[in-house]
Amino acid sequence: MKLSCPALVLALALMSVGCGPGRFNTENQAKAAGVFRYPIINNPTTMDPHKVQDGDTIDLLQSMYEGLVGWSPENKPVGYLAESWEISPDGKVYTFKLKTNAKFHNGRNVTSEDVKWSFERCSNPSIASPVADAYLSDIQGFTEKFKGQAKEVTGVKALDPEHVQITLKAPTRMFLGKLTYLGACIVPKESFPPDKEVSDIGQMIGCGPFKIKSYQPNQLIVLDAFADYHDGAPKLKSIERLVLQDAVTRLNKFKSGEIDLVPLERPDIPGIQSNEKYKDQIHYYPRPSTYYFAMNELMYPPFKDKRVKMAFGMAVDRKKIVDEVLSGINTVANNIVPPGLPGGGRSDAKFLPFDPMAAKKLLAEAGFEGGKGLPALTLTFREDKPDVRMAAESIANQVKANLGVDVKLQSMEWGAYLTKFNNKQQTFYHMRWAADYVDPENFLSHMLATWGPENKLGYNSPEFDRLCKLADSVQDMDKAVQIYAQAEDIALQDAAWVPIYFQRDAELISPRVKGLRESIFGHLPHTTTTVD
Repeated sequence: MKLSCPALVLALALMSVGCGPGRFNTENQAKAAGVFRYPIINNPTTMDPHKVQDGDTIDLLQSMYEGLVGWSPENKPVGYLAESWEISPDGKVYTFKLKTNAKFHNGRNVTSEDVKWSFERCSNPSIASPVADAYLSDIQGFTEKFKGQAKEVTGVKALDPEHVQITLKAPTRMFLGKLTYLGACIVPKESFPPDKEVSDIGQMIGCGPFKIKSYQPNQLIVLDAFADYHDGAPKLKSIERLVLQDAVTRLNKFKSGEIDLVPLERPDIPGIQSNEKYKDQIHYYPRPSTYYFAMNELMYPPFKDKRVKMAFGMAVDRKKIVDEVLSGINTVANNIVPPGLPGGGRSDAKFLPFDPMAAKKLLAEAGFEGGKGLPALTLTFREDKPDVRMAAESIANQVKANLGVDVKLQSMEWGAYLTKFNNKQQTFYHMRWAADYVDPENFLSHMLATWGPENKLGYNSPEFDRLCKLADSVQDMDKAVQIYAQAEDIALQDAAWVPIYFQRDAELISPRVKGLRESIFGHLPHTTTTVD
């Protein structure tokens, strides 16, 4: 999830290369071999990998940029720029050996000095990264630099051109997982500005399997294969990402052969399932992601009363949303941590049941019987996903029917939504959190502890904090999972989050496309993908 950047869009619009606005013609090239076309719903929220936080943009940028490690199809951190690494006996010092053939898109070899410089850049307060400290604060000196209290990240050292050493404040079970995040990617100092967001296509030089060729805002992003990629040249010639906000347009372009892959919205699925031509082209992917609605007590005083939040949580029938509104594609979420993560999808979680009578009673006990006395309330959600809109409409309707509370609906442009969210100004909102790494910490401590970087709603439970801090420090995952389960039950009973469903993607993929690599997080960079 990441901010929109109008200045970036304007700059790129002025200097982008390739076809003129409105004149790119994918239809004439629809059957070109070696060109993989699939949509991105909005303009990238940023082209700066040290600032990106939304999944759609990450999917784009991970083809261009890489860090020391990344994900394998087995959902394990593996070496990307790093050939190997050693961990000290106390678990605090990681020494990485770089691949000697790793190059940037400008042809220069990647060295340990680039690694050092990249960590200094992403921790620069002037960059104002919304994600850097969240994922890299375990590194000695990183937070101090990020807060402007130090001039250097003392925990990152270039030992020689091929070796870099990273020292942590304490042993951290999930460190390699955090290091896969794009905020830790390596970029060249000769192209990336050290103290501001990239704003020119010529600055966007990475070391991933594809390099940027052109970007026309609201239209098209073109990436060309990088022949000198350290793991071998990609099999594709190029990737074209069409900016298509409308779901109907996306589906029609797939049917006309103009794109090779399209994510399906739930209203489209029954028709596709019954279509002889396309039914065998649907692919389903369970994802470690939880859709939820949340109540921000920093913005809406009644939400400071636990009974009010519990009432809202117990007034919404999640099964109805999943089965009737969203066609039964997803799974009802009775807990916060999704399946696919250790301890995820627990059957014994102490979730709040759907119970309208108990919900009404709780709201009355809080002094708002029948919703009387509650200030005006608006449920916000991103504007470009029909599934999200339908779920939000159902939430608002059920709160009205079961509690008597009028809830207005407001869709928001994704970048504007995220800006408001990052500033802790979303009051009552419907959203998703997708796992960044395979650890329940990413959904509990990271999201809901008082120190959690994604706690944007003022949730504060001393016992939840105590349990999370204890689980975070435990190196044995099985023991940590048991402690996290106790913390999760507290958050569920407090209605810190009201989980609705676990994500299951449905995608139409042309039979022309072969060699896609998968992890539980999504499609991996397209190094082996082919298009006939």
